[in-house]
Amino acid sequence: MVFLRTCKSLEIKKSKISNLKSKIIKMFVRIVKMSFHEDRIPDFLENFETVKDKIRKANGNRFLELYQDKNDKCIFFTYSYWETEADLENYRQSELFNSVWSFTKQLFNAKPEAWSVDKLVSLE
Repeated sequence: MVFLRTCKSLEIKKSKISNLKSKIIKMFVRIVKMSFHEDRIPDFLENFETVKDKIRKANGNRFLELYQDKNDKCIFFTYSYWETEADLENYRQSELFNSVWSFTKQLFNAKPEAWSVDKLVSLE
């Protein structure tokens, strides 16, 4: 009887581990920090509004968000999720990216920073 309970307990633990493994997500994420001249923020936001859907619809893009820093309203971050690094690189070589970036970089008050990371776990 004890043996059967132990086996059943091990089966439940294996099941939980299997479920946990299925929730581990590996996704390529691009984080870009941008700092703008305060008087140019409306220009950036207006342009972002016109291009955000096009960026989101780029091949391999699965998610796009824009954040503004709570303490410094000149600092913004974009978070974009990509299926692969090649998808991001294809976007970065596209006409869309070139037009967006050539406009946006004129508005900066500091050099932008970018990170490419792998999203490993996501909890909801």
